[in-house]
Amino acid sequence: MRFWRDTNALIALLSLAGILVYLTLRYLVSGGSLGQAANLPLLIVLAGGGLPLVLRLAWRGAHGQFGSDHLAGISIVASVVLDEYLAGAIVVLMLAGGETLESYAVAEATSVLRALARRVPTLAHRRRGSGFEDVPVAEIAVGEELSVLPHEICPVDGEVIQGHGTMDESYLTGEPFTISKGPGASVLSGAVNGETSLAIRATRIAADSRYARIMQVMQEADERRPKLRRIGDQLGAWYTPVALGLAAGAWWWSGSPTRFLSVVVVATPCPLLIAIPVAIIGAISTAARRSVIVKDPAALEQLGRCHTMIFDKTGTLTLGRPSLSDELYAPPFTRDTVLPVVAAMEQYSRHPLAAAIAQAAADARYPLPDVAWIREEPGVGLRGKVGDFSVLITNRSNAVNRFELPPSQPTGLECVVIIDDRYAAIFRFHDLPRPDSRGFVDHLGPKHGFTRVLVVSGDREAEVRRLADLMAIAQIHAGTSPEEKVAIVRRETERAGTLFVGDGINDAPALMAATVGIAFGLHSDVTTEAARVVIIDSSLSKVDELIHLSLRLRRVALQSAIGGMALSGAGMMLAAFGLLSPVAGAVFQEAIDLFAVLNALRMTRPSRGPDFES
Repeated sequence: MRFWRDTNALIALLSLAGILVYLTLRYLVSGGSLGQAANLPLLIVLAGGGLPLVLRLAWRGAHGQFGSDHLAGISIVASVVLDEYLAGAIVVLMLAGGETLESYAVAEATSVLRALARRVPTLAHRRRGSGFEDVPVAEIAVGEELSVLPHEICPVDGEVIQGHGTMDESYLTGEPFTISKGPGASVLSGAVNGETSLAIRATRIAADSRYARIMQVMQEADERRPKLRRIGDQLGAWYTPVALGLAAGAWWWSGSPTRFLSVVVVATPCPLLIAIPVAIIGAISTAARRSVIVKDPAALEQLGRCHTMIFDKTGTLTLGRPSLSDELYAPPFTRDTVLPVVAAMEQYSRHPLAAAIAQAAADARYPLPDVAWIREEPGVGLRGKVGDFSVLITNRSNAVNRFELPPSQPTGLECVVIIDDRYAAIFRFHDLPRPDSRGFVDHLGPKHGFTRVLVVSGDREAEVRRLADLMAIAQIHAGTSPEEKVAIVRRETERAGTLFVGDGINDAPALMAATVGIAFGLHSDVTTEAARVVIIDSSLSKVDELIHLSLRLRRVALQSAIGGMALSGAGMMLAAFGLLSPVAGAVFQEAIDLFAVLNALRMTRPSRGPDFES
């Protein structure tokens, strides 16, 4: 990609310089007395720029890859054969310039598999007596004991044999909460350890681990990534043979091969080679101003033709973080008494639920009392002294045998607050929907023609069903692995174009398998490289804007392309009857380009905002 991008730019600059030097030598130096020597700059252009382009087109043709740019290649060859070097050089400029515009429309992306591999640990800490030794992960055998240090990535699948702590498995499972770990708990390779060191026993070798399996699925998804047919290729599929047929007919009727070249030069599909890339650049620039990075122009062309919307749950339809959703207080305790006390303690904790409690207290504008002392006991909870109160914030299992508690909830998480050795409250937490989720889902069918909407998530079925009911989405797939997500997306893609929206590493294979994959946020370089579009400012309203932009791009691109080809058709008829020479045809084609490009530049205007209510 980078090689051809730079090569096309150099060829375009070479062509422009060669044409200018030729015109200077021909018409300004020595009154045109140089004769054929003035053609030297054009010959350099055709040899140094035209030959590589023609060879590349020939290689693609030999491998069954035909497009509208092959007509430009035929024009270059014909211009050399018929000594119409200026016409050929102009075509080289148009062809290289168009491809340069498109290749510079997107930033170069590194390999998604390399991004995934960068995150895989290469060393593990194998326990030896009271310490450990660093060994390659590939050497770890089933049953060996390892140490996972704070904030490290777990190297293999295993189970905890010593220590209490938490692990962030959201990269792999989609669950928005960190998971408590103690002896007997299972751990997944790729999960991020919390604040405390854990001792684990390997239950799988690295090659069989969950993370390695995701890498394998990613590779398979990359090899089977859908091939999108570009607008230019769709139009060029019929335009190219029609133009060649007319050029051949003009040659046969007139007996002059120059007629063939004149028709082919006028027919060179510059509205396809230049106007469409210009429209794409305008669309990509407009999207970037709205915090949407379009990595693959083909996706932008195809997005408006997708009719099945597939959502991951966590971080896409939801906020991706726990929020305090229910507060149950035991008399005589009240919110005014309990919430400020708990929030005062939680401000010193790094537990994922702490921020939700602190935010609830801040929203209520409670002043926080002073904390005399505080400590966090692994497996027990947060204990401390706030004012005159002795406070323990713990889980249900530590309190259910001591106090009469309300029934547990089937979804979300909860914590129990004990004040002065009395049950005071239960706080419940859920990953709440985004404010704009319901409005966005409701308008997908009426406004954008989506016929199917699905939620595919690695979360528990109760969690997924709860959200789907809130969103009025009937079809769900819960507890899915990355492999199962890919299978579902592929099955849906066989029925209609699919748009998949996700944000975690576990979504990356599905993002690649969908017709168009959209990644929310920059949480993972793996996910952002797997997706064709990245929305930095995570918001479903941005997805709506992107769909509108895609529809507008297709409309403007077709206007430029079809309008330009219609004018080219008129020029081809003039050339067929001998009314346009090859050079005049090239100049005529440049005038058509100007019209098409000016129309394509309309894509730089701001896009419309969302048309649904949050």
